[in-house]
Amino acid sequence: MKSIREIEVRYSETDQMGVVYHSNYLVWMEIGRTNFLKDVGFDMMDFEKDGYLFPVYSMDIKFLSPARYGEKIRVETEVYKCTKIKTIYKQTILNDRDEVKVSAFVTIVCVDKEKFSPVRMDSKLQKLYDVYSNL
Repeated sequence: MKSIREIEVRYSETDQMGVVYHSNYLVWMEIGRTNFLKDVGFDMMDFEKDGYLFPVYSMDIKFLSPARYGEKIRVETEVYKCTKIKTIYKQTILNDRDEVKVSAFVTIVCVDKEKFSPVRMDSKLQKLYDVYSNL
């Protein structure tokens, strides 16, 4: 399953040459992952209320072509791999001409909000684990 979120590049996200500053891609990928959760029936805030967070553990990013001011881009997000304690998302950012701007593999872990210690999704978040395991 692939989740798609469209975004228009805003002037504030670019440098003086109209090129998107690299950290904005990270924000867009976060939007993509949150959107993915919604698309499969979950809300990030419900997990937080229940005492769980999903911090980024690692990112493997390739910046292939700059996005520019005024371009319409889309963030495509899908689960690449899911284990009991981590999820690896494959994320691609493209423009409306299907030119790939950024590709990334983002590893997220589930942690206890208070202790910030790893949590096994198969025992604490069974519904989410079941959905992700079957994608």
